[in-house]
Amino acid sequence: MKVVSVEDGFEGAFWDLVNQDPLDYYFFIFDWKRRREQTKVWLAMENGKVAGSMLLYSPQGKGRDNVVQLRGSREAAELLLDSIDFERVELQAPLDCEDILLKKLRPWFRHVLVLMRLKKGEENLQIKHKPEKLGVETVAEAVDIMRRADPEIWGELDAQWQKLAWEDTYMLGIRRDNRLVSFGNTRFVDIGSNIGAVATDQAYRNMGFATSIVSALVEEILRKSPPALIHVLSDNAPAVRAYTKVGFKPYKQYLIIRANWVRG
Repeated sequence: MKVVSVEDGFEGAFWDLVNQDPLDYYFFIFDWKRRREQTKVWLAMENGKVAGSMLLYSPQGKGRDNVVQLRGSREAAELLLDSIDFERVELQAPLDCEDILLKKLRPWFRHVLVLMRLKKGEENLQIKHKPEKLGVETVAEAVDIMRRADPEIWGELDAQWQKLAWEDTYMLGIRRDNRLVSFGNTRFVDIGSNIGAVATDQAYRNMGFATSIVSALVEEILRKSPPALIHVLSDNAPAVRAYTKVGFKPYKQYLIIRANWVRG
């Protein structure tokens, strides 16, 4: 087995791989197409076939974690990981690779991430509170809600960096007493649009705000680029219930960790 770069004449093999299950490789496709200058893709090849793949995305912005997406066999995963020289990463990988990762990484964040999918015709939209379309001028308010809603996931978000990152997103929010209290966003992508963030101020939870925002986002996604996708932590029961209520169904599971690399 050997590791090769997609850029060294293996892009055809890459597209043959990801087109077998585009939703499983959603971020491979998204980053390779739209953030090429910040993205590298490596393949583990065995007897002329792809045994595993790894995407490395290095976001611009101070303090941002390098993102690693890993797919394939355990043997391929171990070989691919040996080519990384990052000090700190956010990594998504198959669940059965956890023991391999823990040999190389010292995590401070570890969860099971569920990719949920909603096909056109399966939606159960519930818009009790009609959201408004937001512009990038509201990003600081949205980031503040996200940080407070889940400090473990979003506590290090930088509003200025997110403003740049969300320039091409479709954002919806709900206001009460002249302030933003619930927020969600998506990007419209041909293979399917992923709802990237949903957050509600703690004082306004259990009122149907998040369900309304998710429903409105799904409604718009299904007009433009079905299916709708969302990634959620498996132990976030309220979020899983809300998304299931709208029509989302589990599709794939991954291990997601944030960690420092163990050297030596």
